[in-house]
Amino acid sequence: MSRVLVIESSARQEGSVSRQLTQAFVAQWKQANPADSIQVRDLAKQPLPHLDMDLLGGWMKPADQQNAAEQAAAQRSDALVAELKAADVLVLAAPMYNFAIPSTLKAWLDHVLRAGVTFQYTANGPQGLLTGKRAYVLTARGGIYTGSPLDHQEPYLRQALGFIGITDVEFIHAEGLNMGGDTAAKGLESAQAKLAAIA
Repeated sequence: MSRVLVIESSARQEGSVSRQLTQAFVAQWKQANPADSIQVRDLAKQPLPHLDMDLLGGWMKPADQQNAAEQAAAQRSDALVAELKAADVLVLAAPMYNFAIPSTLKAWLDHVLRAGVTFQYTANGPQGLLTGKRAYVLTARGGIYTGSPLDHQEPYLRQALGFIGITDVEFIHAEGLNMGGDTAAKGLESAQAKLAAIA
């Protein structure tokens, strides 16, 4: 039995293509893998604070020197890391906002990319500690950006996940969604076909 962790990051609850892709992924995965457990964390419904002094204090100060806010921030980060460590499969739903990922997803990454916890520095350079996991990234894009210098989603997420040891990453892009007509329809259909093949 595998454990699947789904991270939603679209600001929209209705009309969100990335959420539509996630729902399709989960439905198909459940059908193909009925014994697997699926946990969903919705960063729009439960947004995380951005990296701040409380979180830094919670990481860097000895426990007996932390104030209440720092302790709470450290515990929040620990819980998110525990979720990620427990997962065998990670699914990130990431609409493109201004050529990049939503700030809510960046905040999640800032909570789980932790030196000595999810990666470590060695004599040979950084080493990810969360190896052996698979990740799927479901994106929704108004234009067509794959392979473009304007795509700051895939390169960043691939690097961030790889830094903590998650190197088996597949991207499913629904592109051209704001271009209308056949382009939008084909972009969504292509992403849906790739999802079906994964499950």
